[in-house]
Amino acid sequence: MTRLFDLDFQLLFDSVSLGISVFFLFLIMSYFLFNPVRKLLQDRQEKIRQDIASAAQDKEDSAKVKAEYEKRLKDVDKEAETILSEARQKALKNEAKIIADAKEEAARIIARAGEEAALEKKRAADEMKQEMISIASVMAGKVVAANIDTTIQNELVEETLKEMGDATWQS
Repeated sequence: MTRLFDLDFQLLFDSVSLGISVFFLFLIMSYFLFNPVRKLLQDRQEKIRQDIASAAQDKEDSAKVKAEYEKRLKDVDKEAETILSEARQKALKNEAKIIADAKEEAARIIARAGEEAALEKKRAADEMKQEMISIASVMAGKVVAANIDTTIQNELVEETLKEMGDATWQS
């Protein structure tokens, strides 16, 4: 009898031992290769989940920070306006102070000029008096030299005083 596929006991034993070997090989490879690969894939999936969760959290945090910065930007405009307003007020105060100082300085200059004018006027009046005294002494010398009588002398003094004016003696 011819066998189909030559199935004999040896082939059957070889087939069963091959199956058992393949099964044990599968178990060993599953333990040493497939399980670590599965664990690696699970770890990778977990890491990806964590990264996605972290990215979502970061996105949420960045949205909060963005909202805070936008609020600050709005507040910055208000602060800038406040600072500019304060600067304007300070400038107006400084302007008023400078103007007041300038007015005080002008008043001091005017007062000093008035005092100098008064001193100059007094000096001119003193010089005028000295000049009149010298003229009177020259006249007196002429009167004495000419032996003029007192009526002529009185007329000369009166005439000189009229020429000089009463205002000169009163200042």
